[in-house]
Amino acid sequence: MTGGAVSGRLPDFPWDRLTQYAEKARAHADGIVDLSIGTPVDPTPRVAIEALCAAADAPGYPMTIGVPELRQAVVDWLANTHGVIGLGLDQVLPLVGSKEFIASLAVHLGIGPGDVIGYPALAYPTYEVGAALAGARAVATDSLTAFGPETPKLLWLNSPSNPTGRVLPKEHLRKVVEWCRERGVLLVSDECYVDCVWEGEAYSVLHPDVCGGSADGILVVHSLSKRSNLAGYRCGFVAGDRAVIAELLSVRKNLGLMMPGPQQRAMAAVLDDAAHVAEQHARYRVRRQKLRTALEAAGYTIEHSEASLYLWTTKGPDGPDSWQMLDELAGHGILVAPGAFYGAAGSHHVRVAFTATDERVDAAVARLSG
Repeated sequence: MTGGAVSGRLPDFPWDRLTQYAEKARAHADGIVDLSIGTPVDPTPRVAIEALCAAADAPGYPMTIGVPELRQAVVDWLANTHGVIGLGLDQVLPLVGSKEFIASLAVHLGIGPGDVIGYPALAYPTYEVGAALAGARAVATDSLTAFGPETPKLLWLNSPSNPTGRVLPKEHLRKVVEWCRERGVLLVSDECYVDCVWEGEAYSVLHPDVCGGSADGILVVHSLSKRSNLAGYRCGFVAGDRAVIAELLSVRKNLGLMMPGPQQRAMAAVLDDAAHVAEQHARYRVRRQKLRTALEAAGYTIEHSEASLYLWTTKGPDGPDSWQMLDELAGHGILVAPGAFYGAAGSHHVRVAFTATDERVDAAVARLSG
C-alpha cells in the first residue's frame, strides 16, 4: 500500500490530490462546475425537516439499536421497495452514515493481520481503508478465483457500483452468495445506490431470488444520503444476519456509536415517503441525460452508468489517461474525479457526478458544446 497518511497505515485521502485541478477550474470566467463529488445540492425533503423538528427535544441518550419505529420502517421499506422479506427488528441497526460502518466493520468484527478482505477491482476507496485499519490484506478483484486457496474473512459487493454505475445481474449475485456460504465468508453488500437506477433493475442480495429467503452470512448496507438528500443528517443502516448484527450491536454499545434521536425519527419518516424520492429521481434523470449527451458529443464515451449518480467516462484505452482528462475538463472549468482514484482499471476514465444544480449542469453542457 502506498501513501503517507496516519504514519503510513492508510492511503492518502484521494481528493486532496485535486487541489491544482480545482484551482484551474475556478479560474474559468464563469466559475467552477464541481462534478467531482456526489454530494446532494437539492433541498432536504420537507418530511425529514418536519420529523426532525418534532423530535428536537431530545435530552437523553438515544439507543444504539435504534427506536422500534425506525427499525420497523427499515423492514417495511426493504419489503415494499426491494422485495426483501422475513427480516426481524433484531436484524437492523441504524448507522451514523454508511461510510463509518464501511471503514470500521473489519475492526469491529475482530478481523486483523493474517486475514484477507476482498472488494471490487474498481471501488470506493473506503473498502481498502477498512482493511488497512484492521491490518488485514486487501484484495481488489472481480474474480472469485483470484483468492486461490485462501478464503477471505469478508467480501464486499457494491451493486450498483461507485464509480462505474454497473449493476450486477441477479444470477451473478446468487452465485456470489452461494460461493460465500460454501466457504463461511461474510458477504457485505454496499447497496447505497440501489434507488438510483436509470436502466434495468437492481437487486438487493437479501432479495429471496438471490439469497433463498435467508439472511445467513449476509449484511446489506444502505444510505439515505443519495436517495433522500440527507447527507448532512448522516442516516444509514445495516441489515441482515441476526448473529452478526448482535455482535455489531454489542461493539457499538461499548463505543457509544448512536444515531441521534431526532435523526432516527427523520429517517423513519423519509423511508415511509416515496413522493420525494420520485421527485429527486426525476431531477437527476434530466441532469444525467443533459451531461451524457454533451459528453458524447464532445468525443467522450460513457461506459456502464446504468445506475448511481455518476457517468463513467472515457476516451478509450488508447486515449488520454484519467489525469489528462481531468486536466482537459478543468480547462473548461469542470472538475471531475479521476478514475485512478478507484483502482488501476480506472486509469483511462473519469467519474462525472450529476449532482450539481440545474444551472451548473447547464453551464457544463454549454462549455462542452462550445
